[in-house]
Amino acid sequence: MKKVLWQICVVCVMGALSPAVLAEMRVFTCEPELEALVKELGGDKVSVSVATHAKQDAHHIQARPSLINKVRRADMVVCTGASLEIGWLPVLLNKGANPKVQQAPGLFMAAEQVDLLGEVDVVDRSQGDVHPEGNPHAIQDPNRLLQIAEALAERLAVLDSDNAAYYANRFADFKTRWLAAVVGWEKKAAPLKGKDVVVHHRSWEYFLNWLGINIVASIEPLPGIPPTTSHLSKLVKQMKSEPAYAIVRAPHTDKKGSVWLSKRTNICPIELAYTVGGSERASDLFSLFDSM
Repeated sequence: MKKVLWQICVVCVMGALSPAVLAEMRVFTCEPELEALVKELGGDKVSVSVATHAKQDAHHIQARPSLINKVRRADMVVCTGASLEIGWLPVLLNKGANPKVQQAPGLFMAAEQVDLLGEVDVVDRSQGDVHPEGNPHAIQDPNRLLQIAEALAERLAVLDSDNAAYYANRFADFKTRWLAAVVGWEKKAAPLKGKDVVVHHRSWEYFLNWLGINIVASIEPLPGIPPTTSHLSKLVKQMKSEPAYAIVRAPHTDKKGSVWLSKRTNICPIELAYTVGGSERASDLFSLFDSM
């Protein structure tokens, strides 16, 4: 009888402790690459949800009630920032009304952790979808991604100080594996250095700049503006006089412009994964860069 009572007491105590001691930290992320990064660093100490998938343009997402509810319950929100989610993240934060994630440390913006390319002083609609803070797609550069990872691990430790050593160890392991992978990627891509490519959108700037590949033209006449026949015709003339190596696009972009240009110039159109889930191979951050 005493043994049964003891077991009941143990179960009751564990039940009382589990919400505070055993609960995972709930992290809401905006993009798949950030979801993957949080999983790398947070391991079994975090529960991660994501607002978008690889076939969606993160600029244009509906602030659905399901997303609002996830933000309302989150302990941390991790997004790109630099106005990438300007059309929907403020709505989620406002309607979610969760004081824990309205500002740092509960709100983490990846773009704020690194120097950005393309910062501009004056922005107006005639320039297209330009981000005044700079190009937000910095996580496409594996060196900047590592800086973001270090800052994110430190932030996780601030929010969950009981597991600070765990997050530090997870980052140290990630850093070792990541730096080794970067050496391999750079060696593999070395023959592409100096090549000229056409991109659909300037989101590839960090990735191509890292590899020493030149962007010589864009399918979009201005960032976020669909190509016109006139613009594409100008690209045909440009490519016939100075042919590019390839035309690069992401899965979430309309392929019509790339296909149209390819047929008229015989330049190969290439769809790269861009983010985790963008291809069958790209199941995590390492396989994402492997595939690209």
